[in-house]
Amino acid sequence: MKSRLGVLLFGIGVLFLAAAVGLAFFVAPAVTKLPYDLTACEPGGNQPKNREGCLKASVAEAKDATFLQIKENSEIRRGDLRSTTEVVPNVRLTADKLPKNLQGEAVVWDVYGTVQWTNEASTPVISQYSTELALDRVSAAAANWDGQWLQESDVPSKVTYEGQTYKFPFRTEKKDYKYFDRDLRRALPIRYKGTEKIKGVEAYRFEQVIPEEALNLGPDRISVLVNAFAKGATTGKVTYRNTRTVWVEPVSGNYVKVREQQHKEFVPDVGPTTVLLDADFVYTDDTITNSVKKAKETRTQLQLVGLYGPLGLGVLGIVALVVGLLFVIRNGGGGTSPRHASGKVDAAESGTGSASSDATTLVDLPASPTEKTVPDQRRGAAGAEGPAK
Repeated sequence: MKSRLGVLLFGIGVLFLAAAVGLAFFVAPAVTKLPYDLTACEPGGNQPKNREGCLKASVAEAKDATFLQIKENSEIRRGDLRSTTEVVPNVRLTADKLPKNLQGEAVVWDVYGTVQWTNEASTPVISQYSTELALDRVSAAAANWDGQWLQESDVPSKVTYEGQTYKFPFRTEKKDYKYFDRDLRRALPIRYKGTEKIKGVEAYRFEQVIPEEALNLGPDRISVLVNAFAKGATTGKVTYRNTRTVWVEPVSGNYVKVREQQHKEFVPDVGPTTVLLDADFVYTDDTITNSVKKAKETRTQLQLVGLYGPLGLGVLGIVALVVGLLFVIRNGGGGTSPRHASGKVDAAESGTGSASSDATTLVDLPASPTEKTVPDQRRGAAGAEGPAK
């Protein structure tokens, strides 16, 4: 009976070890990828269509900002701004429009950004943008896809995304990355600066400092600024600088907090400079809370599949193997032969024997909120450039 039990335990141990290997080397890599079935939360937060895990809009606010409002006349205003960024995974394009080299390796996201002036009762829109891009499912960096575009005015234009945009890699490292700046339309280094706690979760802090640089704007946009702020000038330029700080939960690669300190000026060839934007955008407390919650959930799932699951199954498998072997060995060494049963035992054979098993196993282990969004943009609404992602 013990022999049969030992064989059974040995088999269970083998199965547990096989399951541990499968979790660590097959299941874990499969789940540390951007999924195909991500959906955006519907506005309002409590909509019946909103399922667990849907992507909430990220909201940042800038208090007492200076900004340009373009209506019938262009005017410089002061007040509070709210920037809302909504990510909408495009399942259809992911399935049908990606080239063969990106199929299974990338997902298509549509992103809508809106900046509103919150001091006014009507919360007028100050700027908007929409864009479509492909992201690598593991690194979350922009994939090389010729279908990507960016719309900041009336007509979408081609853009070449590179580096990180709306997410960092799974298992983010303490190193520098490239981060795409929408105003400059190119990626620049974003430096690892340290580790901090954001609402109880460990986050890596990255900082990107963009020194003052002239933006590449068309003559029509420069002409509008000349007519509004520099009547005696014939042309000019818009300069831009920004300090961008992002806090990333490293296991999931999700942002838990974002801050952007943006500054833009119009410099005419004749006349004084005009500040077009001076704003310090930072995630709202609700957005930080939601981002931390989502990052914790993703981190727990990944650690369960990639670390705790394989470790637990491996330990149970080893225990079952050792116990099973002991049962088999002891049962085989302690049975009575026919000679023993008859009582005819030689003195030399009457001694007591013992068996011992020393099993040593080494296991190597592999190391955005519910505020108001602008769903109109999903139907093609577009406007001027958005000052914050």
